Amino acid sequence: MLPVMILAGGLATRLRPLTETIPKALIEVAGKPFIFWQLDYLRSQGIKRVILCTGYLSQMIEDVVGGGSLFDLDVSYSSDGDQLLGTGGAIKNALHLINDDNFFVLYGDSFLLVNFIDIEDHFLKNNALPLMTVMKNDNQWDKSNAIFKSGKVINYDKNNINKNMKYIDYGLGILNKSVFTNFQGRENFDLAMIYNQLSLDNHLNGYEVFTRFYEIGSQEGIKQTEIFLNEKLNELFKKTPD
Repeated sequence: MLPVMILAGGLATRLRPLTETIPKALIEVAGKPFIFWQLDYLRSQGIKRVILCTGYLSQMIEDVVGGGSLFDLDVSYSSDGDQLLGTGGAIKNALHLINDDNFFVLYGDSFLLVNFIDIEDHFLKNNALPLMTVMKNDNQWDKSNAIFKSGKVINYDKNNINKNMKYIDYGLGILNKSVFTNFQGRENFDLAMIYNQLSLDNHLNGYEVFTRFYEIGSQEGIKQTEIFLNEKLNELFKKTPD
């Protein structure tokens, strides 16, 4: 299985005052820090290697998660340092930590009930082009931001929404190190810029999923995620860290 980069460096200002003293990844959801749920699920999907891209209160995450032995994972860290690098800059800053050319990218505030093996197989069977998981959304869970047709994301743009955008970035992708070549001189940039350019160049494959995503980016999102985890997922994990 490909390694997974988890983007967990944001300031989470929408969750203040909750996140004034802890990073979003460590918010307790359904009885344990949210990052524990993510790592447990990744392990259940056959993932072995995780890179946590951190920034705000990064040392707290390292102190809690450690090297990953509690999860039967190999976990390493890439911190933005004093200046937050944005999601794209954080990935670029962490590329030296992985030997693979291709890797999953997962948002640190999302819980996605998907089959990672199927997504990786789809990626490899379709010329290993960069891949974005998408869900038909019609502005239900958040603003739709993508046009998906015939297996391709032909337009992804968070900043210029139009009525033809019926799909949304689901929160999981597969990228190749080479897509960062054009950003060698930049440190701070958003992953959305890369996805946007890939889509306009017809180089972004899509993988449609049909199960809604859960997120902890808002108080309502935390509430819904906690209900879901309590009702549906405790039985999936026979062993979870204390």
